[in-house]
Amino acid sequence: MDDFSSGGEELSEALRHLRRLNRIFGASAPLLYGINELWERSGRPTRLHVMDIGAGSGEINRGLLRWADRNGIQMRITLVDMTEEACVEARVLFKDEPRVKVLRSNVFETQEEAADILISSQFLHHFADEELPEVTGHMLRSSKLGVVISDIHRHWISWSAVWLVTRLISANRYIRHDGPLSVAKGFCAKDWNQLGQALGKRGNYHLKYSWRPLFRYSVVISKEAEF
Repeated sequence: MDDFSSGGEELSEALRHLRRLNRIFGASAPLLYGINELWERSGRPTRLHVMDIGAGSGEINRGLLRWADRNGIQMRITLVDMTEEACVEARVLFKDEPRVKVLRSNVFETQEEAADILISSQFLHHFADEELPEVTGHMLRSSKLGVVISDIHRHWISWSAVWLVTRLISANRYIRHDGPLSVAKGFCAKDWNQLGQALGKRGNYHLKYSWRPLFRYSVVISKEAEF
């Protein structure tokens, strides 16, 4: 889904199929793991505004709302995506959820300290290596506490699994092409180390990453000292 020129119903269908893929591969768990870690580090605040960048239809945020309920947190979520198709899908999905707002925009249009925590899931791999410090740096400036990222571990096992599952569940062109491509454009440990070093030159930021099932990374970037 790097190329949004086609759009329309094919992209809308891809977003629906992507929700199924996210459930199969447990896409929300690494993100929740990182959010909980940053929340605890920040003193377990009882109010949180989370902004999801490149949210798609935003389904993974259902788990975040349940987490907030369990922990007594007054939660607000803003889903940000640059495509109208994604925003339409998100508005339908969360039509009965007043805590969720949908905004059509892109990462570079977010204002300074727009939310407490900025999150992204399977978003950063859409950018070239040299663009990552600028993208994550802007996300950090738009957050008050820090950034949580979930993205794919680049590995032949994860590529093979995604290639197979996409062909079993969908005939959609976006899903069949971009699913395996996303894995091929994913990350290894050295990539996060390099990003952490680059961000350290831009401010008092500290990046911590951990490998999570299934072939995902959970990345927490704090705006405070090392933790």
